[in-house]
Amino acid sequence: MKGCFDAPERRSSMQRSAVVVVAEKTTLKRPFIFTNAVHMALCFFMLTMTITWHRDLIQTGKLVSNASVVLMYVIEIGCLLLSVLGIFGACKGKRWCLILYATGMAAASQTIIVRTALSYQDVYEKRVVREEAKLLSMMPLSGTSKANRTLLYSIQEEFECCGLIEGYKDWGSFIPASCNCHYPGKCIRLRGSATLGAPKNQYVYQEPCLPIYVSELKLAFSLAMGIQFGSGVFWMVLLVMSVKLMGQIRRKQEFMALLQSNRYVPGAF
Repeated sequence: MKGCFDAPERRSSMQRSAVVVVAEKTTLKRPFIFTNAVHMALCFFMLTMTITWHRDLIQTGKLVSNASVVLMYVIEIGCLLLSVLGIFGACKGKRWCLILYATGMAAASQTIIVRTALSYQDVYEKRVVREEAKLLSMMPLSGTSKANRTLLYSIQEEFECCGLIEGYKDWGSFIPASCNCHYPGKCIRLRGSATLGAPKNQYVYQEPCLPIYVSELKLAFSLAMGIQFGSGVFWMVLLVMSVKLMGQIRRKQEFMALLQSNRYVPGAF
């Protein structure tokens, strides 16, 4: 009689230990949810920044490619939706959600990595050359338009420089207040005879703006391309995690079905 009562107890203990084993085999669930929560927060932040940037462009009347704006919105909103889908699938154990998630991540990661790798040199060179030519077309600065003057004033104040090629000499007899230097080591002192009409002993920035501006522009483009490529790699990591999690969920579902049918064999999983 004692043996008859011991058999159900052993079977119950075996089932509990088996459930523990299966739980240990789905340990990728929490890291996957956490990583996607971080990814979702980043996508939301990027979407907010894009909306703010787009609104500022509309208010200032600046032109921007509609295709570029739409592409940014599609990518960022798509990232948000994929993250929500992935978290839901991981929490509820829905493999179909994770299949859709993995498909979306595979398409997004491959697209952005290939696009970045193929377009880097072309985009990098063309945009830098275009911006450089735009500034050079303003020469001579003494005769440039009011709009160009406003742009140059902001560049000079931001990068602490003066003129474009030959420094303060590019402005001729009129040196704007944005060239005034207040930082030792970056200044040059003008004599009354150095520039016609310049105040005697005026201190202006010594470095011309064009080399500094182009250098900062190259850095900004390189950083943007690096962020795009890094995003693609991060999405590849999420893709691998989702595939592994799908396998864990499938094994767990098969095991639970087998356990409920009382045909569980220790060591089978």
